[in-house]
Amino acid sequence: MYFNEVKKNFGFGCMRLPMKENEVDLEQFKQMIDIYMEEGFNYFDTAHGYLGGKSELAICEALVKRYPRDSYILTNKLTDNCFTTEEDIRPFFESQLKLCGVESFDFYLMHAQNARNFEKYKATKAYETAFQLKAEGKIKHVGISFHDQAKVLDKILSTYPEIEVVQIQLNYLDYEDPGVQSRLCYEVARRHNKPIIVMEPVKGGRLVDLPSEALEVFSSLGNSSPASYAIRYAASFEGIFMVLSGMSDLAQMKDNLSYMKDFQALETEEYKAVEQVRQILLKQNMISCTSCAYCVSGCPKDIPIPLIFSDYNTKLKYKDWNSKYYYGIHTHNHGKASDCISCVKCEAVCPQKLPIRKLLLQVGKELES
Repeated sequence: MYFNEVKKNFGFGCMRLPMKENEVDLEQFKQMIDIYMEEGFNYFDTAHGYLGGKSELAICEALVKRYPRDSYILTNKLTDNCFTTEEDIRPFFESQLKLCGVESFDFYLMHAQNARNFEKYKATKAYETAFQLKAEGKIKHVGISFHDQAKVLDKILSTYPEIEVVQIQLNYLDYEDPGVQSRLCYEVARRHNKPIIVMEPVKGGRLVDLPSEALEVFSSLGNSSPASYAIRYAASFEGIFMVLSGMSDLAQMKDNLSYMKDFQALETEEYKAVEQVRQILLKQNMISCTSCAYCVSGCPKDIPIPLIFSDYNTKLKYKDWNSKYYYGIHTHNHGKASDCISCVKCEAVCPQKLPIRKLLLQVGKELES
């Protein structure tokens, strides 16, 4: 089940890198890579749209130009908005190779598959093109990343049994969530005997920045970080090939490595604590945004949706005045929640399937009053 090239089951997700004045902090990124590689890890995950195209370039500078090609595993993706026709796919793929500075990708995933865009990928023969690129030696393994209901995943894996790996969102908050369907998607991937890559194990940081009541639960177990329980939870399932973490500074990197270099599955008392924390979070009724920012680029009113959802969640969590203050900062020279024109573009691309228009009404009512 496991791929021989990969050394350990903890991957470096490159959607959230260290930033400095809106550019990737290459020096810190290099330090993070060096520590990660020294500890025996070698899996890096990116996509063309990550950080507005800066992720691929940063990987080229900080990783590819500094390490032998056979020392690391590099995953990239074919994203929906990067092609229109079958003829667009190969030139786009070649541009990704050039941007990353490599001659091949170890894993190439059909990005953020769902019922809507799967029809486009089928019609444009995206899967067939990827399989052909594999035959040519430019891709080692073809897979998918997935955001939709389990029945859609089953359809995709049944249509293309050649798919080698499945990347799904899995964390303790989403495991039984009716929208994300982590458990059901996990079960489908297992039934099709596909190795599983986990994304969003800490749900965009939401399972790290916990309310005090939840922190107390974990503190009663010892000094481990909230992230440790979330990442180890995801890695404890059978059939997990890789757990990705989007680490944005050295401190996060060091914390993650401290418990993943000699990984131990969660014990009974830890599972009980995780369930307690899950129940605490569910009662808060916060917006389950992971700050992927897919919704932002197409917004005609330039509403910084993830930022203002974060302000709203902070208001629910701490009930202080700071949230309105930061809401003013985040919407300065940008659209406010009340500026939404219900164009639905954001909801069409949201991996979490959030009812964004409805939520913006809640945010406006709470933070603009």
